[in-house]
Amino acid sequence: MRSFLTSILPALLFLSGFGFVSGLSAQEAPTPTTVREVRVRYDGFPSVSEALIRGNIQVQKGELFDQAAIDRSIRSLYRTGFFEFLAADIDEVGNDEVIVTFRVKPKYRISQVKFEGNDKLSNKRLKKEISISEGDFFDEYNAKSDEDAIYALYLKKGYSNVDVDYDYVSDDTTGLVDVTFLIQEGTKIHVGDVSFTGIGDLSASKLRGVMQLKKWNFWTSWLTGKGRFDPDLLVDDRQTLLAYIRDQGYLDVKIPETGIRISYPEENVVNVAFDVDLGKQYSVGTVAVAGNTLFSKEEILDETDLEPGDVFSPSKVAAATEDIRLFYGSDGYLETYVRAMRTPNLETGAIDLTYQISESQKFDVESINLQGNTKTKSIVIIRELALAPGETFDLRRMRNSQMRLENTRYFDSVNLRPESTNVPGKKDLSISVQEGRTGNLTFGAGFSSLESAVFFAEISQGNFDLFNWRSYFQGDGQKFRVRFQIGSKSNEVVIAFEEPWLFERQLALGFEIFRRQTDYNSSEYNELRTGFEVYLRKRLFELVEGRLSYSLENVDIFDVSEDASSQIKEEEGGKLISKVGGTLTRDTRDRLIITRKGNRVELNSQVAGGILGGDVDYWKNQIWASQFIPTFETLNQGFAMYGRIGTIIPYGDSDVPFFDRFFLGGPNTLRGFGYRDVGPVDDTGEPIGGNSFGYLSFEYMVQLADPLEVVLFYDWGYVNSEDWDFNSSAYNDDWGFGFRVFILGAPLRLDFGFPITSSPTNDDGMQFNFSFGTRF
Repeated sequence: MRSFLTSILPALLFLSGFGFVSGLSAQEAPTPTTVREVRVRYDGFPSVSEALIRGNIQVQKGELFDQAAIDRSIRSLYRTGFFEFLAADIDEVGNDEVIVTFRVKPKYRISQVKFEGNDKLSNKRLKKEISISEGDFFDEYNAKSDEDAIYALYLKKGYSNVDVDYDYVSDDTTGLVDVTFLIQEGTKIHVGDVSFTGIGDLSASKLRGVMQLKKWNFWTSWLTGKGRFDPDLLVDDRQTLLAYIRDQGYLDVKIPETGIRISYPEENVVNVAFDVDLGKQYSVGTVAVAGNTLFSKEEILDETDLEPGDVFSPSKVAAATEDIRLFYGSDGYLETYVRAMRTPNLETGAIDLTYQISESQKFDVESINLQGNTKTKSIVIIRELALAPGETFDLRRMRNSQMRLENTRYFDSVNLRPESTNVPGKKDLSISVQEGRTGNLTFGAGFSSLESAVFFAEISQGNFDLFNWRSYFQGDGQKFRVRFQIGSKSNEVVIAFEEPWLFERQLALGFEIFRRQTDYNSSEYNELRTGFEVYLRKRLFELVEGRLSYSLENVDIFDVSEDASSQIKEEEGGKLISKVGGTLTRDTRDRLIITRKGNRVELNSQVAGGILGGDVDYWKNQIWASQFIPTFETLNQGFAMYGRIGTIIPYGDSDVPFFDRFFLGGPNTLRGFGYRDVGPVDDTGEPIGGNSFGYLSFEYMVQLADPLEVVLFYDWGYVNSEDWDFNSSAYNDDWGFGFRVFILGAPLRLDFGFPITSSPTNDDGMQFNFSFGTRF
């Protein structure tokens, strides 16, 4: 019996417990509660309508009471941003009913935004800087943000000791608030001098160059904004200086916060001095390689620039580490890990360097995965790649592929990376792109010393697809452009198209249809050119591009003056010119605007007439060359040389028409002379060009500010009547200075040219040349 009770006791306890719990649940289950009424009670002025409040309340009369719905209602009302305080009161009224009362305190509405103490900056200027305005709901967070914005504006203007605060006065009876920004402007403070102590042989100018805080420059600071004192910049500049000095080998350098001294030699001028404790300058001791089995030490170190005895530079060590990793990666060893181990040598005082290498297996390209090309066809991306499935996965070629894709300008972002697969020794090449805007509709205006005003409209598509109307003619990588231009002395219509990959080969095919009329070449006649050009273009070597073209154009000389010479009158009317041309171009320039490094050489030859037909027969040859040399990093200074030489040889029984001869003078050649004024003239003194010419120009460029460059130049050149005549005895030359102001990416060119040696038919006075073009 005892064992029986023992065995059934747990079951009895379980069943009795179950019955107890069930009975308890049945007794305590609440009766459903109904919402009798939903009320809204304002705490303060009712500046928010009750209709808006009820529109955000998710509890309705007659519904079952739901606390979650109350909470959602509170959150919804808070999200409007109209309330300072919200609460919901639940009152039981019997018969299992409740009354829900939402207590709301609306924010004050801003009646006025005022400024006090602002003598240097107008109310209108300050209102542009803040976010709050009359009629908005007042929010202290926004007011504080606007206070900071005004403070930052004054700092930008050079008022480094400005103080800004805000205050407000509210009226509970109207629900309105007046907000006042209280400003103590102080004085505008300029940086007079930035100096250093304890820097040894380090260049003070280079230290200043890496800093954000700059000395005030009377000539340029008004334009650049640099030179105004901002104490917040000193914190960042201290860290920047420490990093730069460590990179010169002074690894133990110290600039204590107390070592930044500020003095005021004048009321509105501050001098900043940095006390630097350089410590010892370290050099590179021995350089070793460990863990390498695939390549020899010599092969690996040939990829780096650090050698024993060099100044120990942390950035160069990091670069050398990356170079070794890239060296392995270029042969497919993608997961090779390289770590630079530094060991101070107590005997030599140098730092010994060991590149610890953990080599990986070799990987090939398994497949290519594309993501993000919603507009551009996959083939357009793949044909730019220097890697293909089955090849060794080369990191350098992957980076070159990324640069190629970026240079297409089809995408806002391009990212190439190796991606793991389930196949040993294989990785996928993953390509992720974000489509960019490749089409432009541009309206613009310009002016120059040749023409008072020019207006143009242009539509272009850099990722055109001639046969894909469903995607709005986009996605195949073709180029298309239509341009209309009208000016006071010229007009132009151009339609151009280019297929950069003809038959999926790296061979471009393009054409251009044009109509160009110019009235500024001469006061004796006007000129109209109408025709087309077809060309093939191909990159022959890494930096060399070849171009082969055929063009057919009709040149019409009209409105010839009665006083014009016989040479000009003979060309009146239209002439058909049929010619082929070939061009070789080598370009290593670092950039197209504000160029400082590299060169460009172009050779061009054209043959007109003969078996090609047309009304003229000649052979035209030209060479262009330019070289850019950086000189000083300060103010981004540089030197440039430009040269051109050419000759045009008639054959058969025709002469070269004057409109295809060579001319010099004007804003793009000899800037000290009038447009096309240098060279042979007719009996009336009108320029008629020559069959041979030579031209040289030298420029020294100083970038005073991001948008401003100053140029000092010298131009030299000659134009001779006969072909192959490069006698320079009749040269003209000039010198001058100019300015380049870059506005919205377009340069405003202002040049003052002064003749030195001038032909008798040329004016001796100063020439002012200017040109400008931009978008709006």
